[in-house]
Amino acid sequence: MLKFPALGRDARVNALLGAGHFLSHYYQLCLPPVFIAWQQSFDVSFAELGLAMAVMSASAALLQTPMGFLVDRYGARPFLVGGTLTMALSVSAMGFATAYWQIVGLALLSGAGNSVIHPADYSILSGSVDAGKLGRSFAFHTFVGNIGFAVAPPATATLSLLFGWRAALTLVGLLGVPVVLTILWQSRLLADQRRDRPGPAEPAISGARLLLGRSIFLFFAFFMVSSMAGAGIQSWLITVLHRAHGTPVAAASTALTGWMVGVICGVLLGGWIADRSERHLFFVVVLTTGAAAILLLVGIVPMAELETVAVLFAGGLMAGTSRTPRDVMVKDAAPPGQIGKVFGFVSSGMSLGGAIMPVLYGMIIDAGRPRLVLVVVAALLMASLLCVCGARLRFQRPIVPAAAE
Repeated sequence: MLKFPALGRDARVNALLGAGHFLSHYYQLCLPPVFIAWQQSFDVSFAELGLAMAVMSASAALLQTPMGFLVDRYGARPFLVGGTLTMALSVSAMGFATAYWQIVGLALLSGAGNSVIHPADYSILSGSVDAGKLGRSFAFHTFVGNIGFAVAPPATATLSLLFGWRAALTLVGLLGVPVVLTILWQSRLLADQRRDRPGPAEPAISGARLLLGRSIFLFFAFFMVSSMAGAGIQSWLITVLHRAHGTPVAAASTALTGWMVGVICGVLLGGWIADRSERHLFFVVVLTTGAAAILLLVGIVPMAELETVAVLFAGGLMAGTSRTPRDVMVKDAAPPGQIGKVFGFVSSGMSLGGAIMPVLYGMIIDAGRPRLVLVVVAALLMASLLCVCGARLRFQRPIVPAAAE
């Protein structure tokens, strides 16, 4: 009889949390493929269609920090289960909507459920996974989220063509139910972060004081400024290459894909590095500087199509590799028992950064300066290093490894 090898505890924890994280990213991009069908069904404008995405993103961003406080106080598992179930059933219920305002309300609920994922997952990973493997666990967590982003548009579009948009959303939403049931079944594996009580001479730091302290606030700024740079690549790279260098749209799209594939591969490489070196800041600085230099080069120097793809893949590889050491630095800066609120707070910086810059980049292109977009992106990446270096220098607490159970 064929016997499959048993998965270790760390692997099962990673698989459970990875499945939920995959869905959280999938649900964020499963709506655009049905926009045209919604326009026909509900007779709404494109601006109104964008409202559903804006409401989902805004609710997730605004609630991440409050959810982090709740995770730290009451434990991550009940919020993980509730949040995953809420975001899944909200998407599924969209398939039964009879008016567009119902879609917007369900998007709000789905975003609220999504807001739990980062603070809950990082809290559980820090308490459940062996400290020597934590970098690879963080990397896998980020990797499956990126896969969710990549899979959502083509998969949802295909299901919509085959079965209609209502059946497609109902089906993809119901995928969350077996994930929730599996988390409940295997919940004994999911240990919360360690909570150390302060000694008599160490008064507890309030949550607000912790988050607004120099170190954590600079990490928030680092995530925000990095996301401001990333918005220029994800939203405008195709347009910039086409307008600045005359690159065909198909080739420019391939170049963006090259960047994204490099990021995904780099995330896994970064996990390996984070577990084998404590020089996390060094790697973040070197890799981010390299990625900024490549983007500056692409923005200024015309290249052949194949060269552009290859160079942007290398830049994406550097950017992706820097992400896991970055996440490990944030985890190390969080006092025991405070990981949920810290990751919730800094993750909201990513959402804020992604909302600030797209319109400004569009204005630069409208002004006839498309090359300047990647110059600004490179400058923002370098500015983000000032934030992370300041955060790391202000962080003086000895690193306490996560508890392994």
